Order: sequence, then structure tokens, then C-alpha cells
Amino acid sequence: MKGAGGTENDALLRRIEALTDAGLSQLDADDQLDLLLDRIRELLQVDTSAILLLDPLAQQLVATAAKGLEEQVRQGVRVSVGRGFAGRIARERGPVVLAEVTSDNVVNPILLEKGLRSMAGVPMFAGGEVIGVLHAGSVTPRHFTDDDVRLLQLAADRASLACQARSSGIDRDAALALQRSLLPTRLPEVPGLDMAARYIPGHTAGVGGDWYDVFALPSGSLGVVVGDVSGHGLRSAVVMGRLRSALRAYTLISDDPAEALTLLDHKMHHFEAGNLATVLYALVSADRRSVQCSVAGHLRPCLAVPGRPTRVVDLPVDLPLGTGQLEIQRHNTTFALPPGAVLACYTDGLVERRGEVIDDGIDRLRGMIEADSAETVCAKVMAALGEEQPIDDIALLTIATEPQPR
Repeated sequence: MKGAGGTENDALLRRIEALTDAGLSQLDADDQLDLLLDRIRELLQVDTSAILLLDPLAQQLVATAAKGLEEQVRQGVRVSVGRGFAGRIARERGPVVLAEVTSDNVVNPILLEKGLRSMAGVPMFAGGEVIGVLHAGSVTPRHFTDDDVRLLQLAADRASLACQARSSGIDRDAALALQRSLLPTRLPEVPGLDMAARYIPGHTAGVGGDWYDVFALPSGSLGVVVGDVSGHGLRSAVVMGRLRSALRAYTLISDDPAEALTLLDHKMHHFEAGNLATVLYALVSADRRSVQCSVAGHLRPCLAVPGRPTRVVDLPVDLPLGTGQLEIQRHNTTFALPPGAVLACYTDGLVERRGEVIDDGIDRLRGMIEADSAETVCAKVMAALGEEQPIDDIALLTIATEPQPR
């Protein structure tokens, strides 16, 4: 027969196993939190359990998930760090037990309306920082033991993992929505030109700082942009969106690509400090016979002309945007766009490979591009070079002019 101590230890072990059940990890984040809060109520024999996550900008705890206190989630209850029961836990970064719940030690009226008499709560951590609070409550007076608090902390640690996964999912969804709103869902129909494009994310976030853009200008010229903001994920996508919008505005101020990129560099220096971006900005003339182009640290485009070898366009590559060197002179280069030609603009994810110089990738790309329809060239290049699981984002834009009539 086991002694009393052995029985208590076995009971505690079973309670711990219920919270660390491997089956929890097979659920999505919201279902994990839902089941975890149910198990807390069952194991601690309490009436309520709730999670409040920290809004770092507001420095407030926001009711995110609850059992027995669903109303505070529906109302979006917020508690400032340092105020009340949950706020005290976040501020002190340690457990708090209330033997008696009163209006003096809680600020959330729903807790009082629920009739809670005793509560225990613990902080939730991620990377050493408080990200939220988990608490449990009883409508009858009770004494929360040290084992209860340890069990609650174990549950909080498990909830923290689920909340991080949940937050990553929200960030990913937001980033995807942002990226889709910024990349053209359909390229404009432009008389005399045929266009196609591809974008493939290189990371699990599904988004990044690569972009392409095509827009008609009042002069009749066509603006063409391909760019790459350093980094990946939501942060890079946000910076990319700002640069894209700003550059569109500057193209209405100046019909000089180099000047537009200079203005964008100043904007980036003052408002996006710490970021770098490479950008190719080209103006296709109103008659579609020539291109004026300025390049800020970006890869030069490839040009295929019927009857000639495909070449990398010979033009100067100026410094990327965001280096802080604002007094440099940026350059424009004008080149012909003959009938039946194909211009291919792209980001480095298309041609860079581990263990080889980028020139080898560019040479491979040149071998794939020939005078044909924009979609045919785009599909051929992506089939040959665009990996299904690239290590970096890939953006490709092809522009073909109408062939010379026979």
C-alpha cells in the first residue's frame, strides 16, 4: 500500500500529465487554450479560468479566452498593468493569491458580478517577458495551496506556447492580407504591351519585402517597379507597403526615375531608419519604344530582342535606399525596347543559390529568356528557376512588346 505522501504525489503527477498531454499540441492554438482552461477548472475544482494577453503598446491586459467568464472576452475587458488583480500579477511578474475577492483588490466588475470569493493567478512568459496572465477563481471561499499555484504556472507556460502560435498565426494572416492588398491582383491592360508576373514567398510567414508594381502615369508613360526590402515577414511587408505608396506619389511629382528614387531614399532615411531596400524603377515611354531606368542597388533587368542573344541591360547600379548617404547622384539610363522584345525584372531570390556566385544564376536566367509572350517567358523561367520552396522571396515581372507586323 502506498503511503499518504505517495498517493498525493501520484495525484499531482496525474494533474500535471493532464496539462502536458501530447494531444494538446495536435490542436490549433484556440482549441488548445479552450481545452486547457477546461482542464484547469477540472483539476483545481474552480468555477472560472481566464487568460488575459498583454497589449504592449497600450500596456493593458486584454481578456482573450475564458471559461465561466466568457462575458469579459465578449466585452473585450482591458486591465492596465499595475491595476487590480491581473495588473498586479503582470507588474510583479509573480503569482498572486486572493483569499477574499473585494472591490479593493479587483478592478474588473465582472469578477464581482460573478460572485467570485477566492482567486489565484500567475504570469505568462515568452522570451523572459510577461505576455499575459492566467487566473482561476472560485465562487466559494477556498485556500489555494502551493501545489495549486505550481500547477497553474505549469498551465500558464503551456498556454504561453499556444498564445505565441496564435499570435504568429494572426501576424501571418495580417501579413498575407497586407501583401495581397499591395501586389497587383491583375496587371493593367496596356495597348502595345503584354505583361505577366509571379510572386513566391520564401518563408513560412508567406510574405516579405519583395514587390512589383505597374501603373499608368498622366504623361502616358508606364511606371514599372521591382523592389526588395531587407528582412522577411510582416515588418518587411509593412515597410514595403510604405515605400510602394510613397514611390507612386513621387512619380506624380517627377517624371525622372532617378529623382523619384532620390526622394524615396530621403523618405526612407527619415521615416524607415534602419531598413535597406533595393529598387528598380523604369519608365516605359508613351510610344512603348524606349525605357528610362534608374537602379538603386537592385539587379539589372534582362532584355531579349528577336534575332539577338539575351543580355543584361548595361546600366549603372547606384547605392540601395536607406544607406544614409543622401548626397549621392543617382543615374538614369535610356535604352530601346524594340518590337517583339521582352524585358524581365526580378528580385535576387530568383537567381541566388547557396554555394555559388550570383552571376551563375543570372547566366541561367538569360538562357531561359527569349522573345516570346510575357506569360510564356514567365512560366518558363519559374518552371526552371523558381523553386517551390525557395530560401528567399521571388518576384518576377516580364513585359513584352508587340512583334513587328509582317
